[in-house]
Amino acid sequence: MTTALATFAVAYLALVAVLYLAQGSLIYPAPRGILPITGGFEEVSYTTADGLELKAGYRAARPGFPTIVYFHGNGADWVSSVVATDRLVPEGYGVLAAEYRGYRGNPGSPSEEGLYRDGRAAIAFLAERGIDPGNLVLIGNSIGSGVAVQMAGEIAPAALVLISPFASLSQLAAEKFRWLPTGLLLRDRYENMQKIGEIGAPTLILHGDADSVVPHIHAERLLAANPDAYLRIFSGYGHDLAWHDAAEEAVIAFLAQQTEKDHRE
Repeated sequence: MTTALATFAVAYLALVAVLYLAQGSLIYPAPRGILPITGGFEEVSYTTADGLELKAGYRAARPGFPTIVYFHGNGADWVSSVVATDRLVPEGYGVLAAEYRGYRGNPGSPSEEGLYRDGRAAIAFLAERGIDPGNLVLIGNSIGSGVAVQMAGEIAPAALVLISPFASLSQLAAEKFRWLPTGLLLRDRYENMQKIGEIGAPTLILHGDADSVVPHIHAERLLAANPDAYLRIFSGYGHDLAWHDAAEEAVIAFLAQQTEKDHRE
């Protein structure tokens, strides 16, 4: 019995060590293939505070329309953001399809603080073109919700949209790996729920009730932390919600509502 327990303990500790060392590739599984640029976007570049030159996608807004800064999920790249905004662009919205370090051939390795630096560089790129925070709509999908929430707390955008977000990566990891001490092992945490209550921008949260990657209870926790936010749960939709017309139509309606509200005030 003692030998068996010792063997189990050694195997468990070895597994914990492997997962600890591999967490970067597990959290940030950047796609290997590079999709072609589509949708009238141009490839642009900007430099982060720690000296990385990142390539991303950009399409300017029509006069009088805000620009969306879109932070994609961890298994995609910026070209996926073109698909996720293909109903928004014809309305007149501009889109900066932000990209991360280590994705789509960009230098560096992704991390929570690294992605925040990347988000700041994307916003600075737009500021250099005369687009101030009050004309920005931040959209974050999945892990991109962590970047969008952090940026919204720093710049006070016109609006914040979270699609399939988690309350925090640390909570999600604890739910997925109940047999691991994730609180001790996890380096990147993206504590959205702790931050969202301090965000004053109009906020929309969209989630599918069939999402098996990030259960929609996470969206409900975010709403509880910021009761002024709007929450819409889509029946039958999974973690790919961002690429469905239903999600884009909800964003269009929300932004139109905010514009009407601003005009009334």
